[in-house]
Amino acid sequence: MSVVSNTSPITNLAGIGQLDLLHQFYDTITIPQAVYNEMATIGRAVPGALEVQTLPWITVQPVKDQNQVEALRAVLDPGKAEAIVLALELNASLLIIDERPGRSIARQNSILIIGVLGVLLEAKQQGLIASVQPLVDRLINELEFRVSKRLYETVLQTTGEA
Repeated sequence: MSVVSNTSPITNLAGIGQLDLLHQFYDTITIPQAVYNEMATIGRAVPGALEVQTLPWITVQPVKDQNQVEALRAVLDPGKAEAIVLALELNASLLIIDERPGRSIARQNSILIIGVLGVLLEAKQQGLIASVQPLVDRLINELEFRVSKRLYETVLQTTGEA
């Protein structure tokens, strides 16, 4: 299974101590160079930065079609644009991405997507975590992860924690 990730799922999961869930679910995560750069070369500590530089199950792969990346850059930042193009180039089974504009473009290109909340829901269903609510609360309160009240309530209802 080929899985590509954007920056925010890695930083957010690392920020709440749950990055290993990606490894448990997908074995290997591939990130484009722009995602690596957003995390490892910005000159300040970012959750997950050390991990993308050291963990063998997170690999960096350059994007070939820079024209397509540039076209997407009109509406997306470099990491999202490259993640979508890399997912297309690899015919990835899944793209891990959270932000609405990137998710919309991925869907338009028939790329299967999941976000941090989906990963946490899957982890709860598989018994890898006991509860989703404290982790989502940490995402919101500590990492400024944006979740609408409606989505928050839906997640808790889905997990039986509401």
